[in-house]
Formats: sequence, structure tokens, C-alpha cells
Amino acid sequence: MSTFDNPFDAETRLSGCSCGRHASPAEHDYDRAAQTRLACVPSESAEGRYEGVVASAVMRAIFPKNAARRAFLKSIGASTALAALSQLFPLKTATEVFAEGVPLEKTDLKIGFIPITCATPIIMAHPLGFYSKQGLNVEVIKTAGWAVIRDKTLNKEYDAAHMLSPMPLAITLGAGSNPIPYTMPAVENINGQAITLSIKHKEKRDPKDWKGFKFAVPFDYSMHNYLLRYYVAEHGINPDTDIQIRAIPPPEMVANLRAENIDAFLAPDPVNQRAVFDGVGFIHLLSKDIWDRHPCCAFAASKEFVTATPNTYAALLRAIIDATAFAAKPDNRKQIAEAIAPANYLNQPVTVVEQVLTGTFADGLGNVRKVPDRIDFDPFPWESFAVWIMTQMKRWGQIKGDVDYAGVAKQVFLATDTAKLMKEVGLTPPSATSKSFVVMGKTFDPSKPDDYIKSFAIKKA
Repeated sequence: MSTFDNPFDAETRLSGCSCGRHASPAEHDYDRAAQTRLACVPSESAEGRYEGVVASAVMRAIFPKNAARRAFLKSIGASTALAALSQLFPLKTATEVFAEGVPLEKTDLKIGFIPITCATPIIMAHPLGFYSKQGLNVEVIKTAGWAVIRDKTLNKEYDAAHMLSPMPLAITLGAGSNPIPYTMPAVENINGQAITLSIKHKEKRDPKDWKGFKFAVPFDYSMHNYLLRYYVAEHGINPDTDIQIRAIPPPEMVANLRAENIDAFLAPDPVNQRAVFDGVGFIHLLSKDIWDRHPCCAFAASKEFVTATPNTYAALLRAIIDATAFAAKPDNRKQIAEAIAPANYLNQPVTVVEQVLTGTFADGLGNVRKVPDRIDFDPFPWESFAVWIMTQMKRWGQIKGDVDYAGVAKQVFLATDTAKLMKEVGLTPPSATSKSFVVMGKTFDPSKPDDYIKSFAIKKA
């Protein structure tokens, strides 16, 4: 008997139904209602198969005698029986517990990351054992830049990756490359960026004085690029004509600031804090002051990986969310800093990483600031985050034509998967997948993306 064969007693396996697997048409209908392989119509998912196995096993326990079981099913019908059983017994919970024991399709995985604190959950899950807890042997690989991350994941050299949250959307939409279905099941961090200026610009705190400045951002398809553009545009500076914006990998930003190749950057940490530590820059503004609790980086994987190895995907996502829950607790931040500071991860002094994660930091202007949520960790991928990102892609000419904002957001930002696994690690997911929020005093309504774009005075012609 295979794993998914009918768990009813052998004596019941009579030709009492059209498929020959059930003692009666009622039992046939019951298994079909449970969406299992026990019925004539195969299940579309492993979860459905497990639910049927569990439901049938519970039915046998309640009615051990075949005649009683058949009489019950015949009297009230298969669908009603399944609904009644669900009220008496937590079928969903039992199914999830049962399913967690399934074998992983693949245990040896490679995940690429950029050495920045935005990748904290992905990185710390390695030294702190969150991957091994899920039966995974994960190699986390430090990678030179975002284009390399993208190419190596698309070429399947990496099974999954640390990505900027706009990247899976850009890949799916075909912005800058051929469209390939991609997913973002978890946000890695929220906040965690800053605008840092060269120390020589201490007296130029008004963005109106930045005309002619050369700025660096990590990648064209990044929250850094969109937040910088949004910020300067709100101050009357056209990011396409009044300043220069170039993509520079985060590990190279401080050296470029020191060499005066750039005047400033909007970067992920610990880049900003390292510029202060080295005495070459100062923190002008934290990104949370532009949009508090904005998404930054993400855990991403191809749609193919998600569908071809669903058990491995679930285990990997569970490890990431579990690590994110650990990182969300301020009391754990110093331990995390020590774990991810070494050369094979961030390659930064522990004190630099601690200043970022704890939010007690020097700003390069002679002040010690305390901002506990300078960086924070919340894995839920709000679909409205995706819609806002796509409005900025459209605003600045990265995508053209009509966009199915809600459809793409739902396809890429896998909020349902994340909500389920958040519950497993003790987090409380939101009851909705979309919300409005405020960016620099302006409310964003995700149901009206085109109106939002039209409301801006400065945008791509």
C-alpha cells in the first residue's frame, strides 16, 4: 500500500463505487470531498492529500465498524460529513502537523546574499542553526552585487536569494530582462537605510543645495533608488536632471565616498554606519523618516523552485520566518551582531553592526542617537508594498503601458504562504494582505495606483 492509499480497512475495499476503491458510493464521495488521491479525481496539492488521509483516519477512529461508517455517510452526505468532522476535530492543524513530516525534495541548498544588515535573517539562520533545525544544509554565499545575485538565481546556481524587494517584481514584469515568474514570500527587513553625505557637505543639509550632486544607490530596481527619487522630488529636485544617480554595490560605496567619486548615497546598512566609523560621511536622514516601516530587502525564489520543490520551499521559508521572529526581538540584537559580523558574512567591526541593529549610534555630526527601530524585522509581504513599488517603476519610466498592479502583487508577494508560517513560529500575521500607508505626509491608497502617479508634479516625461 502506498503512502496515499485508502486508509480504510482492507475489507472495505470493495467494488461498491465506480472507482472500485470504496465500500459504497458515500465513502467514494466523502474522499472526493476531502480532495485526496483516494478518490477518482487526484488532488492538486500535497496539503489536500494530507487532509484526506487525516480525515479518513479520524473517520475510522470515530466509526471503527464499516457498517456504521457507511450508514453515517449515507444518512447525511459526504460534504456534510466532512464539515461536521471539521467542527469536532481540528483537521487543518492535524493536517499541517502530518505534512511537516514529509521528506524534503532537496536538502543541500545555496543562497546568495549581499553583505549588508538587510540580509540579517538569511545570514544569521546559518550560524544560529535555523536552517539545520528544518533539516536543511544551506550554504550562504557572499555575492558581489545585485546583478550577479539576479543572474545566478536565474541560472539556477542559487536555489534562492537575498534580493531587493523590487527585484522579483522587475523580473516578473520583464523590466530590464526577459519576464520570468518570480516570488517574494518574505520581507527580510523594514527600514534599515539612510541618506549619507560626504563629511565635506556638513553645511548642505537642505536638499535644494544638492543640485549637481552625484549619488549612489545599490541598484536601479531598489527601494533605495525609489526613496531617494521620492525624497529629492518632494524638495523640488528632479532626480533625472538635477542630480546624478549611479548604481554601486554596497561594499564599494564607502571607498567611492572617500575618493570623492560621489557626494552621497542612499544605502543599506551597515554602509552608512561604516562611513561614520571611518570619518568620511555623516547620516543626513534615516529612511524611516521618509516612510516608516517601509520594506527593504527580501527573501526571493523562482516560481519554478516553489512549485518543483514545495516541501523544501516550505522548510526554507519556515527557517527564514523563524529567524526573522528571533531578529525582531531587541534583546537578541547583540548576539546577532556577533554572529553576522565576521569576514565570511558582513566583514565589519562588531561595534558597527551593533550600532545598526540596536539603534544606538553615532551620526557623524557629534551626536549619539537612539532609534530602536532604525532597522526592524517583519516578514509579512504586504501586497500594497508591491503596488507602491510598481507605481514608482511607472513614475520613473522603468515600466510602460497598462499594469495589473493588484494581480502582479498577488502573484509575486506571497502573503498567504507567509501568514501561515508566521503562525507556526508564534507571530501574528495581519488579517488582510493590503493596507494604506503614508510616505512623506502623503497617503497611498493601493486601490488607486494610477491616480497616485498622476498626483506627482515631478515624474518621467
